[in-house]
Amino acid sequence: MAEQPHIDGQHIVKSFDDELNWLDNAIAEMGGLAETQLAAAIDALVRRDAEKAAEIVEWDKRIDALEDEINTFTVRMLALRQPQASDLRVVVAGLKTASELERVGDYAKNVAKRAVTLTKTPSVGNALNSIARMSGLVQSMIKNVLDAYIARDWERAEDVRQRDEEVDQIHTSLFRELLTYMMEDPRNITACTHLLFIAKNVERIGDHATNIAEHIHFMVRGEEPETARVNEDRSSYTVVKPE
Repeated sequence: MAEQPHIDGQHIVKSFDDELNWLDNAIAEMGGLAETQLAAAIDALVRRDAEKAAEIVEWDKRIDALEDEINTFTVRMLALRQPQASDLRVVVAGLKTASELERVGDYAKNVAKRAVTLTKTPSVGNALNSIARMSGLVQSMIKNVLDAYIARDWERAEDVRQRDEEVDQIHTSLFRELLTYMMEDPRNITACTHLLFIAKNVERIGDHATNIAEHIHFMVRGEEPETARVNEDRSSYTVVKPE
């Protein structure tokens, strides 16, 4: 079946445009929920609010339900509309983006879970501020990449993709900082271990935002980005030697 015919940017079959609009709206809603969940989890972590953190864990159910709706909807579109070319890229990008956002929700949920545990441990140095700063950058990436998705703006998506380098650098610095705290006082080990996992979760959310940016590039231009992303996360190679 040929690509759905267009007139002035609209499909001749209006119901197909309505379906594509529904998909955009569902992705926007899912992304907004994921972004809010991360922001709330970090806020509960910084304020050491165990009750709020436990509540945030449950928010992930709505994100999962939306992903299921999107999966069912896109499979039906593929079967009934048999889109090709740019239409097919839009549907596939929506399916992939929903999967990325579901993982963002999972990581935000994990942050909230560990925030509950951390309320039972002493505070450690300036680590929470560093995590909040990294999370603020990642939240901005999610918002911008969702805006780029709706606008079909591959250049804005590329800006998001480039910002992942800064997230990686902050994560590496924070990893070294937390190792130092553990070496200085073994009583910090429990708290720092949870903070290490939280920092990694936030860094991974940045990776998923970057993945969405790459899906947008393919959706709009029909090709992968020309340059491979630069991974600046050096935490796997970090060694802190005792003085």
